[in-house]
Amino acid sequence: MLAEKLGGMIYTFGSYRLGVNHKRANIDALCVAPRNIERQDYFGSFLELLKKQPEVTECRAVEEVLVPDVKMNLDGIKIDLLFARLALKEIPDNFDLCEDMLLKNLDPKLVRSLNRCRATDEILRLVPNIDNFRLALRSTKLWAKKHGIYSNSLGYFGGVSWAMLVARTCQLPNVVAATQVHKFFLVFSRWKWSHPVFLKRPDTVNLGFQVWDPRVNVQGRFHLMPIITPAYPHSTRKVMLNEFSRGMQITDEIMLGKAGWDKLFEAPSFFFKYRYIIVLLVTSNNTDDLLEWCELVESKIRYLIQNLERILHINLAHVNPKCFEQQE
Repeated sequence: MLAEKLGGMIYTFGSYRLGVNHKRANIDALCVAPRNIERQDYFGSFLELLKKQPEVTECRAVEEVLVPDVKMNLDGIKIDLLFARLALKEIPDNFDLCEDMLLKNLDPKLVRSLNRCRATDEILRLVPNIDNFRLALRSTKLWAKKHGIYSNSLGYFGGVSWAMLVARTCQLPNVVAATQVHKFFLVFSRWKWSHPVFLKRPDTVNLGFQVWDPRVNVQGRFHLMPIITPAYPHSTRKVMLNEFSRGMQITDEIMLGKAGWDKLFEAPSFFFKYRYIIVLLVTSNNTDDLLEWCELVESKIRYLIQNLERILHINLAHVNPKCFEQQE
């Protein structure tokens, strides 16, 4: 059959590919197709085919974003499936996405989709001990979620950014699993955040895509914590730096035997910390509309924080990433 000859592949990335996912986590994946498959095919006929599958629910396309994808629930597992069309006639089995020249002549949306997989694989290649890395990353992600600073869309760091920070710590000499997390807080509580976090020197391959370089890209000069994602509100940056410092203090105590590891993962009482709380209520007439409406509102919250920062009498606007379902 022609379809079998042309081929195509599904690649995973993010937490699942790194081996640090938990059972309730989404699976991030990328569908790679040959050149005769267009974007409109993926978000058109392919999407409709998915919706007809009995095991698929909550299936919808999210196209008007930097990295378009299809979101669905497959047998109770939430999946975000990206799409990339390569300028190749066929996609063979076990095709390697690491070759830079694959990006040549591709549009930026396709490159961003491909780079999700490429970045994940690169992280695994650049850490000297994958088991130590995974243990440290699991611990760091749990800490970040407990302390309410894990959310890319709300201006904090997302999964890839946390993985890069931990991987950078793993590259330091004489770092073993027992001291990995302590090293993490030691490094990033003191990091000069105007300086980017690199796992290796940037590639010199010039394919015409925008890269982080404040010397040639003016926007890069305004990136507060340049790792992967830019333009964090000042307040979320302040919250994160405070948490890094607090994490450093706690892990110092742990290393000295004055506290146990459970102290690091104690969730602070968010609603007892501040005198004034703003609550955003998101409602809809049906479940499908509510999912899309929630995503749209969430994507705009960082702009609300930026506007609150401009008010003279507000010292800190701390957004809580946790979403609460309204009780009947």
